[in-house]
Amino acid sequence: MNKPRTLYQKHIDSHTVCELDDQGHVLLYIDRQVANEYTSPQAFSGMREAGRQAWRPSATLAVVDHVNPTAPERIATMPDAGGARQVSYFAENCRDFGIELFDVLDKRQGIEHVVAPEQGFILPGMVVAAGDSHTTTYGALGAFGFGIGTSEIEHLLATQTLVYKRLKTLRVTVNGVLGAGVTSKDIIMALIENIGASGATGYAIEFAGPAISELSVEARMTICNMAVEAGARGAFMAPDDKVFAYLQGKPRAPQGQFWEQAVATWRELYSDDGALFDREVTLDIDTLEPMVTWGTSPDQAAPVGSHVPDPATQPDLILRQGMQRALRYMGLEPGMPLSDVVISHAFIGSCTNARIEDLRDVARVVRGKHVAAHVRAMIVPGSTLVRDQAEQEGLAQVFLNAGFEWRQSGCSMCLAMNDDVLAPGDRCASSTNRNFEGRQGAGARTHLMSPAMVAAAAISGHLTDVRTFILEA
Repeated sequence: MNKPRTLYQKHIDSHTVCELDDQGHVLLYIDRQVANEYTSPQAFSGMREAGRQAWRPSATLAVVDHVNPTAPERIATMPDAGGARQVSYFAENCRDFGIELFDVLDKRQGIEHVVAPEQGFILPGMVVAAGDSHTTTYGALGAFGFGIGTSEIEHLLATQTLVYKRLKTLRVTVNGVLGAGVTSKDIIMALIENIGASGATGYAIEFAGPAISELSVEARMTICNMAVEAGARGAFMAPDDKVFAYLQGKPRAPQGQFWEQAVATWRELYSDDGALFDREVTLDIDTLEPMVTWGTSPDQAAPVGSHVPDPATQPDLILRQGMQRALRYMGLEPGMPLSDVVISHAFIGSCTNARIEDLRDVARVVRGKHVAAHVRAMIVPGSTLVRDQAEQEGLAQVFLNAGFEWRQSGCSMCLAMNDDVLAPGDRCASSTNRNFEGRQGAGARTHLMSPAMVAAAAISGHLTDVRTFILEA
C-alpha cells in the first residue's frame, strides 16, 4: 500500500528527475519561470558568456515591473539611466533567447505575480521558480512556486532544472469565519505575528481548513504571497472548484477536451488522509481584528485597536533589542494607541494586494469621502488589465473623486526602485508585504495593512479601524 503523501511531497516527487544524495537534494524539473528586468541581467550575461541557449524558451514569461514609472500617463521612458539600461538589456535578452516579453507598453504588462495568474500561465500541479521571493503566490492555484537567486536563474534557463533540497512540511489549519472588515491580509499578518518572521524557515506551508475554502482565489493569493515573510520557501492550498473557475477561459489555460482532462488530474492534488506533517499550527479567526504593523518586520504587528507594545515586557533579550530599534526607527512610543499614529502617505498596490477584488474593497470604503488634506494617497493597480477593469467598473472615478492618484501598473512604492519613493520621516499606510527599514525610501516608515485599512487611514489621516467606516455606511 502506498504511503500517504502531503501535497508538497506529491509536487516534488512528480518533478524529481533524480535523487542527488541522501540529504534530500534532488534535481528538480521546473515547469514555468517568470522573469523580470531586475533579477535577470546577470543570468542572461552568464548564458551569453558560456555560449548557451535557453533550453525551453516557451517555459519563461518575461515582464517589466520593478523599475518602470507608474505616472498616470504610460510612457516607455525610464526614470533613470540605470533603469533604462535594465529594461533595454532585458528586451535584448528576450529577443536573442526567444522569450516572450510583456514590455512597459504591452496591454498585458503588470507585476509578474499578478500577470502570470491572470494569463493562465500558472496551473495546478506545476512547479514554478522565479527570481523573486513572492513566487510563493502561485500556491493559491495549487502550484508550487519559490524564489531563486541569479545563478539559479541561469541554471534554469539553460537546463529547465534546479538542484533543490526537500523542505519540511507545515500545515496551517485556519478555522472560523472572518468578520466584517477583516481580510485574508489580516489572516496572514496574524500568522506571521504568531510564529515569527523565521517561524516557517525550512518549511513549505500548506494552508487548509474551512476558512481557507471560503476565501476567493485572489484572497488566497495574498496569503501565499506573504507566507515568505514567515520564512517559508513555499506555500500551498489544494486547488478546488474556485480555482478551476478562476482559470477557465484564461488565455494560457487548456481549452476544450484538454481542459476537462486537466481538471480531472487537478482534482487529485490534495494531501492524502493520514499524511504526516512535520509541524501543525491552528489559527482561529472568529475574533480576528484588522492588523497593522508597528515595527520594521512583518511579525511586529498588532490589532489596530491595540497599543504600541513595550519592549520592557519582552523577556527575550534579542527580541527586546529588536523592538527597541524598531520603535526608534518608527518614531513611536510604547503604550501609545495605534490609532493615534498620523500618516503622511497611503499606498495601495504590490503583488500582495493590487488585484481587482482589492480595489473593489477600497472603493467601498472611500466612495463619497475624501483623502485627508495632509495625506498623499496613490493607487497602483497590479496590472494594466486590472487597471482597465477598474475603469470599466467605475472604480477609478471613485478613487479620483476621493483624491487618490490613479496610476499605471508596476511594483512602484512597494520597494521604491522607480521614482515612487518616500522621503526620510514620511509615514505610509501601505498594502505591501514588507516594512523593512528603508524599504519605501531611506528613512521612510511603513505600516502594513489590508487595502481597505489603507483606504480608511487615507481618509482619516491616521491609522484607523476600517470597521468604523463599514458601520457608518
